[in-house]
Amino acid sequence: MEKAQQTRRSAKLKGELLDRLARIEGQIRGISRMVDEDVYCDDILNQITAVHSALSSARNLLLENHIKHCVRESIERREYEIIDELMGTLKRMIR
Repeated sequence: MEKAQQTRRSAKLKGELLDRLARIEGQIRGISRMVDEDVYCDDILNQITAVHSALSSARNLLLENHIKHCVRESIERREYEIIDELMGTLKRMIR
């Protein structure tokens, strides 16, 4: 079995991502409670929209770091297959 790739992230970035993801996790639990408690649909939809926005923000933060560090470093090592990988990722993101 091939070992999964890993990336070292700065403590600041890791902390930011983990904080955002913890908030998103709390929002998701809140949405589940809202459904269980039969809260008005529009209120739930607003919370789902907030989670979607929060996920997009976390995704964009990670994407920026990926391009500035992982992609740049791979290109500097002449590992150009990283470009195809990035293009695939971007295509999935914009569907």
